[in-house]
Amino acid sequence: MENIKEMSIGLETYSDVDIKKSGVYKYAESESFEILLFAVSINGGDVIVYDLAYGDVLPDEILDAIVSNDIIKWAFNASFERICLSYWMKRNYPDRFCSYSIPEDTVGNYLDPASWRCTMIWSAYMGLPLSLEGVGSVLGLKDQKMKEGKDLIRYFCVPCKPTKSNAGKSRNLPMHAPEKWTVFKSYNKRDVEVEMGIKDKLHKFPVPDFVWDEYHLDQEINDRGILVDLQMVNNAITFDERSKATIADEMRGLTGIDNPNSVSQMKSWLSDQGIEAESLGKKAIAEMIKDALEALAQVLSLRQQLAKSSVKKYQAMQNAACNDHRTRGMFQFYGANRTGRWAGRLIQLQNLPQNHMDDLDSARELVRIGDYDSLSMLYDDIPDTLSQLIRTAFIAKPGYKFYVADFSAIEARVIAHLAGESWRAEVFKNGGDIYCASASQMFHVPVEKHGINGHLRQKGKIAELALGYGGSVGALKAMGALEMGLPKMSSNRW
Repeated sequence: MENIKEMSIGLETYSDVDIKKSGVYKYAESESFEILLFAVSINGGDVIVYDLAYGDVLPDEILDAIVSNDIIKWAFNASFERICLSYWMKRNYPDRFCSYSIPEDTVGNYLDPASWRCTMIWSAYMGLPLSLEGVGSVLGLKDQKMKEGKDLIRYFCVPCKPTKSNAGKSRNLPMHAPEKWTVFKSYNKRDVEVEMGIKDKLHKFPVPDFVWDEYHLDQEINDRGILVDLQMVNNAITFDERSKATIADEMRGLTGIDNPNSVSQMKSWLSDQGIEAESLGKKAIAEMIKDALEALAQVLSLRQQLAKSSVKKYQAMQNAACNDHRTRGMFQFYGANRTGRWAGRLIQLQNLPQNHMDDLDSARELVRIGDYDSLSMLYDDIPDTLSQLIRTAFIAKPGYKFYVADFSAIEARVIAHLAGESWRAEVFKNGGDIYCASASQMFHVPVEKHGINGHLRQKGKIAELALGYGGSVGALKAMGALEMGLPKMSSNRW
């Protein structure tokens, strides 16, 4: 093993868990999880594929290198390989896994990320796509990712539906399609070759050590995860189903619509009431309610409640929670590759509904103990109540507390510095409100929060958040500029 300095690794795996819904941690935690193929290049040499599904065994020096903190392991989206190998090593080689030093504060006992490097992060650091296929295409690599891969992964790596034509199989094994399996091995090998080609292309533009340190910290955060109160989560999902059924019944009684969830049926009913609705989105419904008579406003309000999708956050928690009730892999390092900003994954912790209820704890307890009748008696809008309780589903472990902090207008401060806009720096220095300052510059009038021309502040905020870091007309529109009264003046400017 002393001759191994680094390895490039690529895995093909099987699990009955949907990785897109649940993430790699729960995917690899499944009892059905296994590594099918293990492709590896040692010290930049030729790629060798070990067919573990057909009984190949990894050499001792590779097994030792996997757990060694002195040998660098490379992969594209290396968190996948690292987490999969963590579970695989714990199950198949527990003595080897336990022999390496695990940081004391690690939750879950995963391979230490300190000896791992990720070419996806390297690509993101260079402003390249976050897919192996995309990076290979942009860099014009001689060997590109094989296009057959998606079909082969669908065939070998996920369960299949038992049918008469496939003899009732719930899974496709290598023996069921030997020719496909041979191509799959070539695909596994090619992925590592492409990953190595990316390293070769980018070697003149190395990632600074401090960025790798941040990446390793990110991996530790994702490994630790966050504890969720699954009893509350499960009850919230049940409550939402019961509430939506009640709302749907009430809407049927008021409108005669067979399916209140149907957009076309709802638009047709509104048309009968003299309202031609182009959209039934949240903003459109809110505008209609403003001028609607009481009976119509009641129906529109019920439609709003029925369409509320915040419960999807609870479903995401349920899907991602590991056996220890922790959800992991919530963040993507360099997910926004133009700024280096983290991106949310799965539950999207960076985008949680706010709560403004005075009796939040009481409402939460009713959900936790499963008392739907009391909750519905005390709160008129069950979907909104459940939405406001989402943040409370995350809990600290016994003896610990959450401390919540946030940088103040961090992106606005950084971009002002990068752009050399000294007047903006003065606004921050003097404790001013940057959104008011932006609106004042835009409309050439004084703007004060909750004061003179205060209504313009939100327009300044939209421009502030949308136009930074390359944002343009599309970003303004996506953030609601048209609805807020920032009309487009011409085809190429606002």
